[in-house]
Amino acid sequence: MSRKIVDLSQRSMTATKAVILTRVSSKEQEEGYSIEAQKHRLQLYCERRGLTVLKVFELVESSTQGDRKQFMAMIKFVKSHREPIAIVADKVDRVQRSFKEYPMLDALIQDGRIELHFNSENYIIHKNSVSQERLMWSMGVIMAQSYVDSLRDNVKRSIDHKIRQGECISLAPLGYLNVKDARRRGDVIIDPDRALLVRRLFETYATGTSTLAELRQQTISWDLKTRFGNKGYLTKSQLHQLITNPFYYGRMIVKGQLHDHRYPPLISKNLFDQCQAVLQGWHKKPFQWAGKEYVFRGLLTCATTGRMVTADTKKKTYVSGETAQWTYLRCSDPANPTKMMWVREEEILAQVEQALKRIQIPTETLVKVLAYIRETDQAERAFLRRQTGELQSEHAMLQNRLDTLMDLLLDGTIDKHDFDTKKSSLRSQQMDVESHITANREGDDSFKNSLISLVSLSSQAHDLFTLSSVEQKRKLINFVFANLSLNGRTLCFSLRKPFDQFINCTNEQEWLSLIDSLRTNPNLRLSIIDNPLK
Repeated sequence: MSRKIVDLSQRSMTATKAVILTRVSSKEQEEGYSIEAQKHRLQLYCERRGLTVLKVFELVESSTQGDRKQFMAMIKFVKSHREPIAIVADKVDRVQRSFKEYPMLDALIQDGRIELHFNSENYIIHKNSVSQERLMWSMGVIMAQSYVDSLRDNVKRSIDHKIRQGECISLAPLGYLNVKDARRRGDVIIDPDRALLVRRLFETYATGTSTLAELRQQTISWDLKTRFGNKGYLTKSQLHQLITNPFYYGRMIVKGQLHDHRYPPLISKNLFDQCQAVLQGWHKKPFQWAGKEYVFRGLLTCATTGRMVTADTKKKTYVSGETAQWTYLRCSDPANPTKMMWVREEEILAQVEQALKRIQIPTETLVKVLAYIRETDQAERAFLRRQTGELQSEHAMLQNRLDTLMDLLLDGTIDKHDFDTKKSSLRSQQMDVESHITANREGDDSFKNSLISLVSLSSQAHDLFTLSSVEQKRKLINFVFANLSLNGRTLCFSLRKPFDQFINCTNEQEWLSLIDSLRTNPNLRLSIIDNPLK
């Protein structure tokens, strides 16, 4: 039957010129002389068929991914000729491994512009091909597609297994090195030359005193370089990626999901979280804008539009020669968002001062509160020991749940998607517990000292603000307030922890109750211990 098909094809052939198509999907295959072997076989084929070879196309690209630029360059060359051109390839899978190019190739075949010659499979597709020949072509594409799908499934299973084992499936981040173990398998180790500098980078940024641009200059002074490029110094975008990469505290992002990895962490999750808080705008050093500095520049948004409120200074010269100036804030009118309105800066500063007065502690109360914090030192240590035991029990319970979850997956009770979702949730809870345990171990004196500093600052915040320079006012606002927005002439705000608790206290008893609450609330304890004033 196959001999009859070939004879029919020969009688219907019209092409006398040909291009040879050879393809490998990687440089490694190319260096293995696969292309040369294909060229030799196809040149002999063209000699037997009496085809004049116009050009040999050597494609080093995947047939299933990307735009296939080299393949399309060959099609463009073929279409530039008026007479029919035979595209000669070793097998169907050298031309295509999916039906993506099928409509384009079929249209050229039906127009008599090209013929497809498959040497090893011994058949030709042209405009007069019978249904059986076209079926052979289609079956060849299906088999090639099936092979690719099978490879993809194997790779996916291998990757899923590596992720479950906590193995890195990509290039390790700066501070780590990709190496081969004794069995020539990929592994990740800590980079002895860069790891300490990467940790120092996190510690520096967590203080909130450096912008990414300033941090970049510091990394240059430390001579911290990447493994690539000429100079190798980190860019601002690379620094941003580094600071937001959870790999450094023990987790890796794969397809948008967090997974534990088995490599030694460079930093704690607490330190990582501090850096995220700074990155989101906490405790940042004010930007150095050109021209006059304004108190609210970059700190205040319009409640109506969500855009940044801008500031401008207006000056007036009187007949007497004296001058005066006023600063105005520009925002949208809540009653008519299409219109702009101007608000005197002094009005909004007065509202900030009123908010700071609300967290202020009267002198008599302050003395008693500070004395109470110091007197409860022994109770604080006893609480820490008790809470640490409770946290360790909670950690063990979460680990048991993780082990049970793995058993359910292995038994087929739950599917992989449910397993990943529930595992991510449990592991996130476990990481939070670990953070609290670490804070308790390190926080015997940190909590007390930080709380004293914050309470003392709260009592002086209003006076400090009124006496401060513009830059100092900006720092204090950024330190106390979480969000500031302007709704017409009204300042809307929320306070950072623990100042959001201070604002509710109006008498001595409420302050003493709050101190006990801060001491026994794990999340509030962390917010105080991790405070930059500690």
